[in-house]
Amino acid sequence: MPDTMPAYRIVEWGKPPQLVETAIPQPGPGQVLVKVAGNGLCHSDATMRQIPAEMGEAIGWRVPFTLGHEIAGWVERVGDGVTALNPGDPVALVSPESDGTCAFCLRGQDSACPNGLAGRGYGRDGGLAPFVLVRSTRHVIPLRSLDPIVAGPLTDAGATSYHAVKRVLHRLEPGSSAVVIGAGGLGSFAVQHLRALSAARVIAVDTNEARLAYATELGAHEVIAGVDGGTAGAIRALTDGEGAAAVLDFVGVDATIEAGIAATRACGAYACIGSAGGTFRRPWYGGLPRDGEVFNFQGSNVSDARDVLALADAGLIRSDVDVFPLSQVAEAYAALDEGRLRGRAVVTPD
Repeated sequence: MPDTMPAYRIVEWGKPPQLVETAIPQPGPGQVLVKVAGNGLCHSDATMRQIPAEMGEAIGWRVPFTLGHEIAGWVERVGDGVTALNPGDPVALVSPESDGTCAFCLRGQDSACPNGLAGRGYGRDGGLAPFVLVRSTRHVIPLRSLDPIVAGPLTDAGATSYHAVKRVLHRLEPGSSAVVIGAGGLGSFAVQHLRALSAARVIAVDTNEARLAYATELGAHEVIAGVDGGTAGAIRALTDGEGAAAVLDFVGVDATIEAGIAATRACGAYACIGSAGGTFRRPWYGGLPRDGEVFNFQGSNVSDARDVLALADAGLIRSDVDVFPLSQVAEAYAALDEGRLRGRAVVTPD
């Protein structure tokens, strides 16, 4: 094995990432070195370089670091004390970091772990490289039948959307409706989770006609093109004027937040998962769903990732990917930004 490898890294705050050579890490006690099969790309990767240096350092991020947090591959080497994994084992890596010991983690709420603000691909070296170091076997999930190339996106896009759907499942009785705003990487998984786990009528909303066609292929019962002042009315028209039992907003701009909340029925739930920085400037009285719930979150937890991989193993959901070599990682991000992807962009080592 050589001593160095190419990696797509943020080398300086405020500057575009660069494909550079960096050292191949070696696993210490309790750690695992994984040979990357594929790394799924996420819109959040592109926003990381915009974080002010002082903010990044305050949450424990240090430059340079390698991007990429949707990772699967094969065990390459294990450190002392690791006995449950062997070289060659196919694995997926839990996307969010968590320590496994804090009060949140012990309650199964590890997406809120206060020690998980820095992780692989966000402050520490991620998977846009041939190898990635995993600091704890807690974050390694053995794969059964899944190809590691398609498994990576399930650990973040698949698991985060599952976390949202799981929060609203108790509201989705037969005859109810669930709305997915933004049928992109996360939203397309949400459509699948809703179809696999609930009896709800699924309505997908997007500005991209190709994404709506894909959502229909994945099982959406109805689609609505565009997000504007008439979107909430269109959703209510499809729900006999009642509104949706749950609205999952994977965009998070002003227009989607306003439309999503307005389309949520009394005693329903609106979730803002998209991190586009939108606002909602309305009085709570008359502006929010009566006796309803408005919530947000960041990421998923270990059990979410395990559940989603199991759903894919059982053939209940699928992970479609558009594959790019590492040498074309910039082109892959451009395709993501321009909405030219069918599935999730996955970058493989050259």
